[in-house]
Amino acid sequence: MESIFRLPSWLLSLSTTRRAFTKNPHHNTSKLPLCNLRHPFLKRPPLDFTVGKIPLLLQSTREASSLVSAGWFQGLTQKKMDLPDIVKAGDPVLHEPALDIASEEIGSEKIQKIIEDMIQVMRKAPGVGLAAPQIGIPLKIIVLEDTETYINYAPKEETNAQQREPFDLLVIINPKLTKKGNKSALFFEGCLSVDGFRALVERYLEVEVIGLGRDGCPIKVNAIGWKARILQHECDHLDGTIYVDKMVPRTFRTVENLDLPLPSGCPKLGVQ
Repeated sequence: MESIFRLPSWLLSLSTTRRAFTKNPHHNTSKLPLCNLRHPFLKRPPLDFTVGKIPLLLQSTREASSLVSAGWFQGLTQKKMDLPDIVKAGDPVLHEPALDIASEEIGSEKIQKIIEDMIQVMRKAPGVGLAAPQIGIPLKIIVLEDTETYINYAPKEETNAQQREPFDLLVIINPKLTKKGNKSALFFEGCLSVDGFRALVERYLEVEVIGLGRDGCPIKVNAIGWKARILQHECDHLDGTIYVDKMVPRTFRTVENLDLPLPSGCPKLGVQ
């Protein structure tokens, strides 16, 4: 889930330009490479999520696979490794249910490497949550974290309405979410796999999540407000659902248009 703070468009452009020239300030703009583009007509075989085939799936080296781009299983002994890319909407791995992880596999080098990659990708984005399918791995793992720094970018009245409070890093394996109470809340939501857009999504105000921690021990998380929203967003990813599948119609918009008026008839933001 994207960290919900907004920068002016001119500042966003400036920061992007600055990153592009960080390594070589004298680079010729006419020769800037087109990075991280996937050919729109590239075809690849469908992913096979059969439980018995998951080891083969995770070790597959087929061309153009999102798992290959994630690259988590290659070069585990290398001291340095590029972080996996965030998979974008439309990739099959985002639209199919993820698989449970056997408890005896949690401590393995592969699973721990996936978790570490997820944490680093989330923080680099930056975002407040990430699910394993978002780096091309069809397994039930979520990571989430909200910091004072992220929260301070947003207006105080907005974070108060969202009941948004900082919390430390959480890693949850095989999470199971249940609602608590009947209240819901309606706020704009974003996603790292649908970068640059927002939409209104109604979520339970309070939830409970049980699962296993990074060490394989059982954990239980009770959450309210924005933390509950992040948990629901990430658990949805494990069911093959992204937020646009649940958005309020006619509220989808770019980040630049986030503050424009809602269409007539749309529900008001806040606790319902």
